[in-house]
Amino acid sequence: MVQDNPDYELKIERDVVENEIQDEVDEPKVSIVDIKDEGRVKGDILYKVDETPRWYLCVLLGIQQYLTMFGSTVAYPYMITPKLCIQESDPARGYITSTIFFVSGLGTLIQSTFGTRLPIIQGPSFTFLASIFAILNLPQWKCSSEEEMLSATEEELQEIWQLRMREIQGAIIVASIIETVIGLTGVIGIILQWLTPLVIVPTIALIGLSLFEEAASEASKNWGIAILTIFLLVLFSKYLESINISCCSYSKERGWKIKQLPFFKLFPVLLTIVTAWVICFILTASGALGPTNAARTDLRVQTIHSSPWFRFPYPGQWGLPTVSIGAVLGMFAGILASILESIGDYYACARLACVPRPPPSAINRGIFAEGISCIISGIWGSGSGMTSYSQNIGAIEITKVASRRVIQYGAVTMIMFAVLGKLGAFLNTIPEPIIGGIFCVMFAIITGVGLSNAQFIDLHSSRNIIILGLSLFMGITIPKWFKGHPGTIDVGNDAANQLITVLLNTGVFVGGLIAFVLDNSIPGTDEERGLIKWREQGLEHNISEGDESTPLTYDLPFGMNVIKRYKIFKYIPISPTYDQNIFLGKVRALFNRCKPQKYNNHNIDSQN
Repeated sequence: MVQDNPDYELKIERDVVENEIQDEVDEPKVSIVDIKDEGRVKGDILYKVDETPRWYLCVLLGIQQYLTMFGSTVAYPYMITPKLCIQESDPARGYITSTIFFVSGLGTLIQSTFGTRLPIIQGPSFTFLASIFAILNLPQWKCSSEEEMLSATEEELQEIWQLRMREIQGAIIVASIIETVIGLTGVIGIILQWLTPLVIVPTIALIGLSLFEEAASEASKNWGIAILTIFLLVLFSKYLESINISCCSYSKERGWKIKQLPFFKLFPVLLTIVTAWVICFILTASGALGPTNAARTDLRVQTIHSSPWFRFPYPGQWGLPTVSIGAVLGMFAGILASILESIGDYYACARLACVPRPPPSAINRGIFAEGISCIISGIWGSGSGMTSYSQNIGAIEITKVASRRVIQYGAVTMIMFAVLGKLGAFLNTIPEPIIGGIFCVMFAIITGVGLSNAQFIDLHSSRNIIILGLSLFMGITIPKWFKGHPGTIDVGNDAANQLITVLLNTGVFVGGLIAFVLDNSIPGTDEERGLIKWREQGLEHNISEGDESTPLTYDLPFGMNVIKRYKIFKYIPISPTYDQNIFLGKVRALFNRCKPQKYNNHNIDSQN
């Protein structure tokens, strides 16, 4: 019966990758969980969250994760530097890019080690752009005329953009402190009680749908190359996933031996980028592409020559951050949008990685860790806060690798490449249409993951249909309209204008809020709303705490014996043993105990 278990087959396939390459002949072992879960398909994940591939596979898979997030990370400074009044030829653009990669690596290590501990990459969030643009569009921060910029000295030009960067840094730091408080106090975990499948569907789906403009913008620079990239990615990840490649291995005991490696299943993104890149290079060398065609591989070669070999980003490299109330409030709107987006990413990642849905403690800890990462980003001066990267979550479905250790190797790769200036500049020559093609597939997968949660709800119910349709439609329509009509919101206060504008420009917030309000206010049975199947699915995926053979995904890497020994940790919202029901029960009891005491004191005072 064990042989019919899909998990058993994956165990064998994983052993092909590791044990055979290393010439290890141990028989694949079947864990208690493999036997217990017999007959139940949990997904075809090759490496699960708590499993660790061989170090050389971790390196290659980590580089693949780095390349997947490379496009968005490089695109961000190109969008923000003009608003900072940085000249196109200014090497500061490269310095900001290196800083972003550096803090992204630090943030990823924090999130994957101490946060949710899910395989999630942290990177610059585009939800902060509206806040940053709103701040830099204020009269005091608008760039000078082109004539004045040309006549300024190098020192003056440097002070012009660093002054604006310091204002952004201060706003990010203070707003991120509030985010850490939100995670530390468990506010988000309490709100999760009302997050139902009907709320999760539009929230996750709109993460992918709201990014279609970014994907289309990159892909439209050369649709031929972008479509080729999409074709290659689907070819490698789906059509060729079951094909193994013969490779040689050597050991002192047996000498040389031919082994089989599921190469296409492990490295589809890396293979796609390299193949498309080589094709673009051939087209460039043959003159088939015009001198300004975005698919050329020589458009940014000059950045390799101008970049230093080594440059180590450091805290306060642009000066001491400045703080203003209006900028902080405007940035906090970006924080709120990022929090909601990250919660959707956590659920999407858990579903793709075939692990239990994150409990409130993991969500709280994830938001807390994200706030710490944003503070670090502000101190280092990246010009952005940190958030979970949807495209890397989509990569789990493509690569079938959900190992936390792979993500940590990817984080180290980001830090190393941030210090190695010329290596990062070389990767910066990847044509943008290739990145656009990758985005099209990744964001489509995120959208599909969101819609897949509709399996729990009753789609024959007119109640559910109107909630689902309205939240998706308005989540696209309202942000689209506001982006085309800037300055529409005017309530008489600049900070309030920024806050409202940013929130209404964020599709995830708009759609999620509409679904949240409607699903929790319109009458409906638990079965109709999908709560019964949702709870059954959650219980089915949960792993018994008594099963010591299987590490718990959301536990901290150390100190769990102490945390489980003392009951006080059950009241700490970011503790893995946090019991939200006990915490809320104690709060209610304290409130009820104080209430009559206040009433009695009032009566005594009245009698006196």
